[in-house]
Amino acid sequence: MNRRNSLATTFVLAAVLGCSSPAPEPAQEEPAAAAPRLENIEQLTHGGQNAEAYWSPSGDRLIFQATRDELQCDQIFVMNADGSDVQMVSTGKGVTTCGYFLPDGESIVYASTHLAADECPARPDRSEGYVWAVHPGYDVFRSKADGSDLVRLTDAPGYDAEATVNWETGRIVYTSKSTGDLELWSMEADGSDKTRLTETVGYDGGAYYSRDARNLVLRAHHPAEGPDRDKYVDLLSRDLTAPMKMELFVGPADGGDFRQITDFGCASFAPQFTPDGKQIIFSSNRNDCDSRNFELFLIDLDGSNLRQITEFGGFTSFPEFSPDGTKLVFSSSLNATSPYEFNIFTADWVVE
Repeated sequence: MNRRNSLATTFVLAAVLGCSSPAPEPAQEEPAAAAPRLENIEQLTHGGQNAEAYWSPSGDRLIFQATRDELQCDQIFVMNADGSDVQMVSTGKGVTTCGYFLPDGESIVYASTHLAADECPARPDRSEGYVWAVHPGYDVFRSKADGSDLVRLTDAPGYDAEATVNWETGRIVYTSKSTGDLELWSMEADGSDKTRLTETVGYDGGAYYSRDARNLVLRAHHPAEGPDRDKYVDLLSRDLTAPMKMELFVGPADGGDFRQITDFGCASFAPQFTPDGKQIIFSSNRNDCDSRNFELFLIDLDGSNLRQITEFGGFTSFPEFSPDGTKLVFSSSLNATSPYEFNIFTADWVVE
């Protein structure tokens, strides 16, 4: 996933952005030097804050969120896989996040606050430290890929966002504050059969299905009892959270025993399964935990065999493999011509 408000939101995501039974100790080795895995890198957008691009099932289009042109906060866009024919498909009101195609390729889901207010929500007060607003006005919506036929899928009090979809089953996984904590839920594409998947106190979100729909990978932070948990609960009561420490977890798609596979004490997020389901690609600042320097890494499902994929410097995140597994899409500050610029890139994936 984590859900993300204009320029500030992009950096919040860069920092993040019952879950776990006793798990094996995650591997702590330094990442191995890997052979180059990305070739023929192409930049699809130019200027603004463009992030979270995800493929259509046919691989010919991408959906993404952006603050560009005259916009004051993120809206959802669809474009061709070569970067042409960019169209805004959300309402242009409120703030949006996490667009994703449904299996038919003609429908999408995304989260938006447009029912709560036409304006962009206020940015959080940073006197609290580096915090992220989990806006209670967020709900998950489904529409056609051109933005028409908008249908509200969630209406519980509090934050509902970070929706992604499994194309085999059509099942949607998302993060909700409907029980008072930030937990993973799943539902059908029409909003029915809402099912809670996690129960541990703390943030669970940014989840993605394996292609066979058997497993989920997510980012999470479960503060221990004491001052850390007290702070988390206090912030959440005011619709805030502090996302600086996130680890990755893997487990069954119907919930249950999620295993922690990283223990870097940093911000690891935007995890995705490789097409064969055997590894996780993700973004992390694990090389410098207090920085905003994020690179892409690969790791096995048991937390071993860590490899660094990019060395671009700056911010690189939100990787996703194309449906045929031959390409990777990602967001990066690579080649940025102004501060806080992030663009969408694709590259050929080189198989080891």
